[in-house]
Amino acid sequence: MICGRRKTINPNPLLHYANNGSQFHTHKPRPNERPTRPKFRRRIPFVAEVKTVEDPEEAVSLFHRYKEHGFRHYYPSYAALLYKLARSRMFDAVETILAHMKDTDMQCRESVFIALFQYYGPQKAVELFNRMPQFNCVRTIQSFNALLNVLVDNDRFDEANDVFGRSYAMGFRPNTVTFNIMTKGWLRKGEWGKACEVFDEMLQKRVQPSVVTYNSLIGFLCRKGDLDKAMVLLEDMGQKGRRANEVTYALLMEGLCSLEKYDEAKKLMFDMAYRGCKPQPVNFGVLMNDLGKRGKVEEVKSLLHEMKKRRLKPDVVTFNILINYLCKEGKAVEAYKVLFEMQIGGCEPNAATYRMVVDGLCRIGDFEMGLRVLNAMLTSRHCPRSETFNCLVVGLLKSGNIDGACFVLEQMEKRKLEFDLVSWETIIKFACSEDKGVTELMTLLTSS
Repeated sequence: MICGRRKTINPNPLLHYANNGSQFHTHKPRPNERPTRPKFRRRIPFVAEVKTVEDPEEAVSLFHRYKEHGFRHYYPSYAALLYKLARSRMFDAVETILAHMKDTDMQCRESVFIALFQYYGPQKAVELFNRMPQFNCVRTIQSFNALLNVLVDNDRFDEANDVFGRSYAMGFRPNTVTFNIMTKGWLRKGEWGKACEVFDEMLQKRVQPSVVTYNSLIGFLCRKGDLDKAMVLLEDMGQKGRRANEVTYALLMEGLCSLEKYDEAKKLMFDMAYRGCKPQPVNFGVLMNDLGKRGKVEEVKSLLHEMKKRRLKPDVVTFNILINYLCKEGKAVEAYKVLFEMQIGGCEPNAATYRMVVDGLCRIGDFEMGLRVLNAMLTSRHCPRSETFNCLVVGLLKSGNIDGACFVLEQMEKRKLEFDLVSWETIIKFACSEDKGVTELMTLLTSS
C-alpha cells in the first residue's frame, strides 16, 4: 500500500531542487531592475510526496521525517498537511498545527481557511473565520462568501442572513457571488418573493447578476412547473447582456420533461444552437434520463449514438444514466460492456459507475463478474456500499467461491464495515455444513 510504505528521503532535500531544474539563482539585480517572476512554480519535495500518501497519520510521520533530515518546512508544507488532515476529519491535529503556525508568527493565506471551512461544521467555521486575523491573514470577500456558503449549505440560513446583514459593518462589500449564495438560500426555503428582493437589491447596488443568478431563479420556476415565467427570465437575460449557457437550457428542458413535454424539450435542445449555445452532454443527459424513466432504454442508446455522431464526447454522467437504466432493466451484463466501452474511450468511471454495475450484477446473480468489477473498483480507489459487500459475500459463498468470499470479507474488515443480520444467518447455515472452506470463513468472521 502507498500509505504503508516507508519512503527513502533525500538527506539534503534542497539538492532535489537542482536535480529537478529549479536551482536557486545567484544573480544579483542591477539598480532599478525589476525582479522577474520564475516561469514555473518551484517544486517542493515534501508537498509533492505528501499528496501521494493516503493515510493521514503517515502524512504526519512524513512531515517529521523531513524535518529530522534537515528540511525546513514553510507555509506550503503546513498547508498541504492541513488539507490532508482536514479531509480525514482529524480536527484536533489541524488545531495543533494551526496553533504552531500562530506561535511562530507564520503568515497564512486565505485559501487554506476557505478550504478548512468546507470540512469544519458551520459553528467551527464561524469560529475559525473570526480567528483568521490572529494568523496574519487578511479576510476578504472570498472568505466571507465561503463562510456564508457553508452556513447556507448546512441549513443555518438564519445565521447566514444575519451575517449577510452585517456585511458592510464588517467591512465587506457584497459581490455577485454573495448575492447568489443568498438567492440560493431563499429558494431552498421556497421563498420566491425573498429571492426576488435579493435580485432587486443586486440591481440597486449596481451588482451585475450572473448566469448563475438567473439559473438559480429559472431552476426554481422549472421545478415548480412555471415554465412561462422561466422563459420570461430567459428573455430578460438576453436583454441584460447575459447569454444563457447549457445549464440554463438543461433546467428548462427538465421543466418541460416534468410536464411530459419531451418533444418540446428535444426541440429546445436543437434550437439552443441558434441562440448561440451549443448542446452539451448535460442537455443530452436530460433527455436520456426522461427516456430511461419511461423504460425506453433503446432510445437512450440512440441518443448516446447521436452525441457521438455530433462529435460530442459523452462524460461520466451521461454513461452513468445509460448504465443505471440498463441495470434497472436487468441488463447488467450489457451495462458491464458500457463500462468497458467508456474506459476504452478515455472516460474514467467514478464511484457511482462501479456501484451501479456491481449492484446490478449481484441482482442478476452473476457474482463472479461482480467480483471482477469490485476488484477494478478497489484498484481505482473507490468503495462499494456495505450492502454490496454483504450481497457479494453471500452470493460467492452460495456459488461455491469460498476464496472470493474471504477476499471480499477482508476488504470489508479493512474498511471497518459490518455484516448485516441476514448475511450472518446465511453464513451460519453454510458453516453448519462439512465444507472446511466455509468453516474457515466462519472463523475469520468471528475473529473479526
